Amino acid sequence: MITLLIMIILIILVGGLTRLTDSGLSITTWELFSGTLPPLTNEKWIEYFDLYKVIPEYKEQNFTMTLNEFKIIFWWEWAHRQLGRLIGLTVFLPMIYFTIKNGFWILKEYSIIFILVCFQGFIGWYMVSSGLVDRVDVSHYRLSLHLVTAFIILSIVFWKYLNLIDIKINQINIKLNSIKFFLLLLFLQLIIGAFVSGMDAGKIYNTWPLMGSSYFPDDSVFTDLFNIAVFDDLSLVQFIHRNLAYLIVIIYFYILYFVLKNGNINLKTPIFIIGFSLFFQIVLGVLTILSGVKMLYASLHQINSILIILSTLYFLYILRYKKPVY
Repeated sequence: MITLLIMIILIILVGGLTRLTDSGLSITTWELFSGTLPPLTNEKWIEYFDLYKVIPEYKEQNFTMTLNEFKIIFWWEWAHRQLGRLIGLTVFLPMIYFTIKNGFWILKEYSIIFILVCFQGFIGWYMVSSGLVDRVDVSHYRLSLHLVTAFIILSIVFWKYLNLIDIKINQINIKLNSIKFFLLLLFLQLIIGAFVSGMDAGKIYNTWPLMGSSYFPDDSVFTDLFNIAVFDDLSLVQFIHRNLAYLIVIIYFYILYFVLKNGNINLKTPIFIIGFSLFFQIVLGVLTILSGVKMLYASLHQINSILIILSTLYFLYILRYKKPVY
């Protein structure tokens, strides 16, 4: 399970870099099994490159690209797909082995992970296919679904890992339903963040705390926030992403107040870790905006979101334990 956790974190990292380097459309075919081996001859490289030349991204955006430049984006996407295959095997083979060894309950307990990993592979291709015909990028809605599914798999694996190590903290006697709302907001922020990434909306306004010369983007009107097309508006998506971050911080301080008031020492370290990662996330978000979405800051911004999610899940997990009654 630890190996699986590390691999999922790695594939989220590589997936983010694949998006930031515009590499996601470099392999234009499904290749469930045949793509395991990379091109080994120059003729095979030319074949892949010729397939890439057919899609709009090459015709409208990368028409001056050379074969050597194509190889760079190809390796990112190939590595991403290979990690996906390895994760599938890392789930499937031990699951079958331990089912045979320990009983059918293993299959019932862990098959959801394998099903989601297979579903994630389908979503990945569903996402890629959206950028092969009429657009130079993948659909930001499908990109968001792909990212959130990855975090759902990560969360399930981490939760089952916590169950396996059997944490027992018997001194906790605080009930905080707001942490569930906090976690929900984090996942909502992941969705909006994927919209920002998928549409390159982070490049629209590169100022902070204002968007240009005002708090609200001056190329939009407030009523547009209530329009169904709001998630296709680059400026408003960035505005929502910013303000959702502010709301998350407010909810965090609300939770922090009750944790400190309760005085339980077992909760202090986890809540401070969440706070540190949240502060670091905001700093990285601001740096990403001010730098015009520099790859280093944008990648760290996504990686740190993993720490926020996992630390929040850990906090939620230990809250399950109540003070025993004698």
